[in-house]
Amino acid sequence: MKLPQSYYLQDDVVAIARDMIGKKIVSVTQGKLTSGIITETEAYRGHDDKACHAHLGRFTERTKIMYEQGGVAYVYLCYGIHHLFNIITNSKGQADAVLIRAVEPKAGIEIMLERRGKYELDKTLTSGPGNFTKAFGLDRSHYGTDLTGNEVWIEKDKSLVFLESEITISKRIGIDYAQEDKDLPWRFYLNSSAYVSKK
Repeated sequence: MKLPQSYYLQDDVVAIARDMIGKKIVSVTQGKLTSGIITETEAYRGHDDKACHAHLGRFTERTKIMYEQGGVAYVYLCYGIHHLFNIITNSKGQADAVLIRAVEPKAGIEIMLERRGKYELDKTLTSGPGNFTKAFGLDRSHYGTDLTGNEVWIEKDKSLVFLESEITISKRIGIDYAQEDKDLPWRFYLNSSAYVSKK
């Protein structure tokens, strides 16, 4: 059921970001399994996207994993608070990435509640990229993790079928610095789910 590495090597990061809506993401952290349905993503393209960390070939200690072959995780700390989980796609050197912004929780909900310090399940548990990573136990230790391994992976669940009309396309969030690229329609979300950061 795991997506093979060939899936991540496709060269259209925008198409991958859209296709990931409705896929299942699973993490096993400290022996505890959590899973959920991906409900919101954003695409970032390495070679011509001013919102991408690797724009203009920027290569730093933080971004170096982006230049690896698709199928690994890029996790970074945002504002010194939130870990954001990205999936590197395309061939080596392209630096394309898909940000997971929200997930609808399925397995391990009690574990997620404990990690988030919450007592009741509501849409804020895993809506928003920082909330999702905390609930799933994902942090900088997962930087470079192989997504075909046994720590974090993505599955296709044939029982989950969504209509085209259930997937909304919009511009990305929080990238006003990206000039004209801030308006690219590279955010996708499942509008039939409550687990979305912003509709």
